[in-house]
Amino acid sequence: MEGVLKRRGRKPDVSGGLPGRELIVGRRPVLEVLRAARRVVHRLLLEEGKHGSEAEEILRAAERTGVRVERPPRETFGEMGGRHGGVGLEVDSYPYVELDEIVKQITSAPRPALVLVLDVIQDPQNLGSLLRTAEAVGVDGVLLPARRGAEITPTVVSVSSGASEHLRIARGNLVQALERLKAIEVWGVGLDSAADLPSLRSIDLRLPLALVVGSEGEGMRRLVRESCDWVVRLPVHGAVDSLNAAVAGSIALYAAWEARTGGEPEAEGPWTGLARVDRL
Repeated sequence: MEGVLKRRGRKPDVSGGLPGRELIVGRRPVLEVLRAARRVVHRLLLEEGKHGSEAEEILRAAERTGVRVERPPRETFGEMGGRHGGVGLEVDSYPYVELDEIVKQITSAPRPALVLVLDVIQDPQNLGSLLRTAEAVGVDGVLLPARRGAEITPTVVSVSSGASEHLRIARGNLVQALERLKAIEVWGVGLDSAADLPSLRSIDLRLPLALVVGSEGEGMRRLVRESCDWVVRLPVHGAVDSLNAAVAGSIALYAAWEARTGGEPEAEGPWTGLARVDRL
């Protein structure tokens, strides 16, 4: 295939070691990075001799975007770590967006807003899982704090199966962001196992919502919690009295999606013209 460079006689660097560059590994994450076409991509590393439908799909995606392709031998990929599947992609760091872009999406969409706000989620596994769910239900954007929480690293991309590449993700002051969302009629709903409201059924999930999930150990920070219009809990009936952040957030995202669409992604849901109620 034109554009494919076979490198023999020297050992290619697979570290992604230049400042500001990262190495994404694994067939699905690499393919989604190429499909999304949002990052600056420097080169694709595809194991020499690797063929089949998945390899061909990745090569076609690389060819469409003009990405340089190298074919190092199999032993080279042992240095990558993780479940690389003989595929790596050297890219620039994750392209976060500004809050303005998420606000623009909300105000122009013909459906009620659904934003995911992650208050100091620190475990990359939890972050990646939440982003995968967020992309599956079509959130308008994701908000992360400017400091302390996990960032969009190659590990997060891998855990999300590349879903992170298709999302609008902004970083900044979450309290200010929630106030900005309130100004465009988006309601903040926080999840907390010690909340007064007994369940998500206590509120109308068809409203434009910003769902706030707190950190794994401490939950939401005080000012973020106070910025929410409602704080609800997910009732449990087992011996363990709470759910982890990724599970709780995913359940809430799907509950909101089903409330407004009936589980059908094409539906818009009967949200237009809902009567306003006083903020609690």
